[in-house]
Amino acid sequence: MQRRSLGAVMGGGWSGIWQKAKAGVHSAAVENRWVQAFVAKKWSLLLIVMGFLLGRAMILEQLSPFALAFIAVIYFTRKDILHWVGVAAFAGSLLAVNGNTGYLVTEIIVFLLIQKALEKYERSDLTLAPILVFSSTFLVQLFAKLVVSNLTWYTLMMITVEALLSLVLTLIFVQAIPVFTLTRKNYHLKHEEIICLIILLASVMTGTVGWIMGPVTLEHVLSRYLILLFALVGGAPFGASVGVVTGLILSLASSSAIYQMSLLAFSGMLAGLLKEGNRLTVAFGMLLGSSILSFYIGSSVDVINSTWESLVAVALFLLTPRSLILMLAKYVPGTQENLKSQQDYAKRVRDVTAGRVEQFSEVFRQLARSFKQLTTEDAVSRKEEDVGHFMNAVTQKTCESCWKKSQCWDQKFYQTYTFMTDMMTQIESKETMTKKQIPPEWKKVCIRTEQVLDVMKGQYSLYKNDMHWKKQIMDSRHLVADQLSGVSQVMEDLAKEIKREGQELFLQEEQIRNALEELGLSIHTIDVISLDEGNIEIEIIHQYTKGFDECRKIIAPLLSEIIGENVAVMREEMHTRGEGYSTVVFGSAKEYEVETGVAGAAKGGDLFSGDSYSTVELGNGKYAVALSDGMGNGERARAESQTALNILQQLLQSGMDEKLAIKSLNSVLMLRSSDEMYATVDMALIDMYNANTTFMKIGSTPSFIKRGSEVIAISANNLPVGILSEIDVDLVSIPLQSGDILVMMTDGIYDAPGHAVNKEMWMKRMIQEIDTTLPQDFADCLLERIFRHHHGEIQDDMTVVVARLEKRQPEWATFRWPGITRMERPKTVS
Repeated sequence: MQRRSLGAVMGGGWSGIWQKAKAGVHSAAVENRWVQAFVAKKWSLLLIVMGFLLGRAMILEQLSPFALAFIAVIYFTRKDILHWVGVAAFAGSLLAVNGNTGYLVTEIIVFLLIQKALEKYERSDLTLAPILVFSSTFLVQLFAKLVVSNLTWYTLMMITVEALLSLVLTLIFVQAIPVFTLTRKNYHLKHEEIICLIILLASVMTGTVGWIMGPVTLEHVLSRYLILLFALVGGAPFGASVGVVTGLILSLASSSAIYQMSLLAFSGMLAGLLKEGNRLTVAFGMLLGSSILSFYIGSSVDVINSTWESLVAVALFLLTPRSLILMLAKYVPGTQENLKSQQDYAKRVRDVTAGRVEQFSEVFRQLARSFKQLTTEDAVSRKEEDVGHFMNAVTQKTCESCWKKSQCWDQKFYQTYTFMTDMMTQIESKETMTKKQIPPEWKKVCIRTEQVLDVMKGQYSLYKNDMHWKKQIMDSRHLVADQLSGVSQVMEDLAKEIKREGQELFLQEEQIRNALEELGLSIHTIDVISLDEGNIEIEIIHQYTKGFDECRKIIAPLLSEIIGENVAVMREEMHTRGEGYSTVVFGSAKEYEVETGVAGAAKGGDLFSGDSYSTVELGNGKYAVALSDGMGNGERARAESQTALNILQQLLQSGMDEKLAIKSLNSVLMLRSSDEMYATVDMALIDMYNANTTFMKIGSTPSFIKRGSEVIAISANNLPVGILSEIDVDLVSIPLQSGDILVMMTDGIYDAPGHAVNKEMWMKRMIQEIDTTLPQDFADCLLERIFRHHHGEIQDDMTVVVARLEKRQPEWATFRWPGITRMERPKTVS
């Protein structure tokens, strides 16, 4: 059913693509309905049997709080089998040790009457079930005692106790019964819900008290069988918990079974300790535990009977289908089956999400194709259509009232048409053509040549304007198509990341844990998220010691040695609860580091400069150093340049291609304002792993790289963004070296020497003369020299950004610990 609804959501408008998938989903949905119907019948039968046993169950041989609580929860969760459960509980009460059928029937009737009254006022809810059960039990029991005039303080206390037990059992059943009613879609139960389920099963077992088959007591067999199941699934904690709960409830049902609590708890713990073997080892643990305590507690007959009961429980346990054990394991937290079910659910969610993202990516790709088809196909026919429309307009205004119309257009059509096209060609090449410049041969062909010339010049002006706007629309369509294609590519990459299978890295986690614990570190949890080269991500929760900084001094160097790649601390978060734990995320250390410095001044010493700069790590292993100069000066120019940098940074961080990001930025700046506002963009994208640098220079001044005593100029001929609708983007790629100093500046600094000087040579000499390697000092020194050259006068906004690339040196060297081997990385699964 879930697949069909998913197909309905995803398939709108894509019937051709999803037709086969829908057919498969429909058949799977039909099959799923049959399976659910079969399973629902089995659970319904089980609930009816449970109702029968709970109708017979009693506490202290006089209290029966189970049946009404069970029926009340069934009323809200499985109303379709309510009457069958009621009949089963009624039949069970008839077979009880002390007859309580009349009380049970009366309590059910009172409960239903109160419930119907609440439904009439639309106030019925499952949360009211415990109160309704308490009220029904208390009122019926109190009324019965008052009728027989047998009300004492003791009987009043017992009535209250039974009512309170019914209330508590209702709360417990509300948590446990949904496991059997197919209303839970996930296989994850809390520990409290597991305990409620155990209490429900133990309460059902009390309905078998007094059933004996030879030397075997049925409730003892079922209790030990239950212990074996939970011990195999959940280990010693669950085995002991089941033993305590079942032993307690059985001892309440029969005072002679008080020793069962310790016997079952010890047997469950011993059986759970041996769960790593198989069913036989678990059965051996339970037999050993029950036999040991039987020798101390009972007589020889009791020991023999207890042994027979254990053997019968073991036989049932060994005959239990594996599917039942696996189903139970899915509900128990911490088991491999539960983890696998959670991983399967997460995988389904991931696949569905990736499918939706891929679908949207395909939508954007199709839209991009459609826009490109609109701009490319039938271009020639459109031009002929426009020329024909132009000719018709001229003919209607000049030839329509001419007496030679039939002679020109009917008898000499091709000659007249050629004459018109020649005249249009002449006007296209020379719009200011006058009447005196009309060739004599034209006058021989047409008697209204001057009038045709005037009309054609007017129509050509309209035609030219129309063609201009059509070209604008075509260029906009091209841009939109490119942008849609870029978005499609980004979403496709995202879908690939989502669909990437989670890898089982348990061995690597265990290897890291053993290595760290051998050093004496207290490690709480280790989660290896990724071991891809250059994209390592490991999260460790450990107990830290203030002032020692084990993360950077010990853990990171040791991880670098184990993995074979430099690992550094990405972020660290101390827990606020005061437990002494911190969460540390380790990741791949960059091969290079970038240090930056900035210096600038506004024109005339003003407060706002029209220049903006940005130095930011984009998150994909690249570091961006950007500089923008807005048109003019002041606050408005600064806003324009800052906007350009912010938009470009966000587009690049989203994963968009550099050229497409520049074109998108250009279109945004053109649409933002009707005024002629533009901005230069000078950006260097430095790869932190291999130092390859891509320069995007849009209308900006040259940048310079100082490598030792050599200065290299980087320039490109591109107009600023926001002027033309279509710009050509030239990217310059240069590999940098460790120790290189990158200098980027606006025109206020580059144009400082004036027009009579070779600016590039002058700036190279200026940069060569600065001997400092600190980026901030370098920027301050260069700006100061420009000030001195202009005698302290600031003629334009001036900004210089200096970046220095250095090979990263780890703060702490790696070290080898005896017995630790290099980790083998798993293959990436896509």
